[in-house]
Amino acid sequence: QVQLQESGPGLVKPSQTLPLACTVSGGSITTNYYYWVWIRQPPGKGLEWMGAITYNATTYYNPSLASRTSISRDTSKNQFILELSSVTPEDTAVYYCARVGFTYDSGYYPAAMDYWGQGTLVTVSS
Repeated sequence: QVQLQESGPGLVKPSQTLPLACTVSGGSITTNYYYWVWIRQPPGKGLEWMGAITYNATTYYNPSLASRTSISRDTSKNQFILELSSVTPEDTAVYYCARVGFTYDSGYYPAAMDYWGQGTLVTVSS
């Protein structure tokens, strides 16, 4: 059973960088052909996909956040890490990490998110 657990500060000051880690157990983040994603949900709003890192360390970002977002990984800890810079109160949200499964159709393609972390609330405030 794959499990994901977010960790990081619950409170960040404006203009600082928010670091979050997602620790994965029950499976390796380097296993073909999974993607590992960060998603957030501001209070009273819908889910927003922030970005992904693939099994072979390729990264993808939401264009609206790309200038402030970096996703990396630490394979020794089986973690993938989100860094969001220059945060503002509008970045207050519950942050989730998740795994994206894959499907095969003359090649391997990402499919639905099949495992999620429980989420962690991050508040941006001075």
